[in-house]
Amino acid sequence: MPKKEVSVLYLSRYLPAGAESLVLHYLEQYRVHLTITQKRQTLLGDYRHPIPGHSHRISVNGNLNPYAFLVTLLHELAHLVTFEKYGARVAAHGTEWKQCYGVLLTELLSQVQLPDELQTELRRSLKNPAASSCAEESLMRVLKKYDHPTPGGCLLEQLQHGERFTISDGRIFVKGEKLRKRYKCLDANTGAVYLFSPIYEVERWVSKESAS
Repeated sequence: MPKKEVSVLYLSRYLPAGAESLVLHYLEQYRVHLTITQKRQTLLGDYRHPIPGHSHRISVNGNLNPYAFLVTLLHELAHLVTFEKYGARVAAHGTEWKQCYGVLLTELLSQVQLPDELQTELRRSLKNPAASSCAEESLMRVLKKYDHPTPGGCLLEQLQHGERFTISDGRIFVKGEKLRKRYKCLDANTGAVYLFSPIYEVERWVSKESAS
C-alpha cells in the first residue's frame, strides 16, 4: 500500500525532537490530511489543494531523515498557505510562495532548536528559497549528513574522476569532468552522456572479480 494516513502519535517518529508541537499546530490550523509515502524517485513531497470532499492534502516521503522530513513538510505547507492567501493564480514557486515559506522557516527557527549548521543553511535560504531543497546544494549536503549510511553509498562529488558508479536502476556510469554545476558522466553500456548533480546519491561500483 503506497500511502498511509498519519496519526498524531505516529507523526512524532518522523520529526526531530521539539518540532512536534509546531507541526501539529499547522496541521490542525489548516486541517491538513497528511500521508507518509514510500520513497519516490522524482519528488520528496507533494501538496494538493482542497476539492469537494477533500481537505488540503500533503504527502511526504517516509524514508527521509527527521530534518529532511521537516524541511520538506514546511515546503509543502508553504504551498498550502500560498493557496489560502492567493488562490491558484500565482506561480508555484513565485514571490508569493517564497514569502510564505520564509514566514514558516522564520517561525521554525525561532521555536525549534536545530543543529547549528542546519540553522545556518536555513537562514541562508531565507534570502531566496529554491523550488526544492534538492536545488539548494549546500542545504542538501547538510541534510544528507543525518541520513542512515548505506553500504557503498555516497554523493557523486565524493568519487574520483573516472571512477565507476551505479544508480538506483542498476545502470553503471563513469564519472567525468565537471561542467559548471554538473558532472558529465558516461553510461558504461551505451556510451550515452548524462549530466548529474554533485549531490546525486550513487553507489561505488565493485566488479565481480573484486567482490569475489
